[in-house]
Amino acid sequence: MPVFDAFGIVVSDLAASLSFYRLLGIDLPESGEGHVEAELPGGIRMMFDTIDVIESFSEWTPPSGSRGIGLAFLCDGPADVDATHARIVAAGHRSKLDPFDAFWGQRYATVLDPDGNPVDLFAPLG
Repeated sequence: MPVFDAFGIVVSDLAASLSFYRLLGIDLPESGEGHVEAELPGGIRMMFDTIDVIESFSEWTPPSGSRGIGLAFLCDGPADVDATHARIVAAGHRSKLDPFDAFWGQRYATVLDPDGNPVDLFAPLG
């Protein structure tokens, strides 16, 4: 039976994407030749490939609308949601949703990675 091992993100600017995801605490190599990956807690690999790399072996069409990815990062607490959001925005990345206390019991915010993919930041309230 297959075992889930990795997920990949196709990126337009590898250096910008690596810089963004480092702000979220992912330990990534400084550079790569169009492909970089990191092992996440739990053993799942997160892979980044440039459009050129993907197009070298497969036809690729950029996602549009809601067909892209969505990632969520659990923060250490509500204050960490605010601090992480502020650090990412201060580094020049876009906020889609400023931090707020959600009715479902979480401090919640959304930032956009360099390719416009939503990245949620959250922590339980209280």
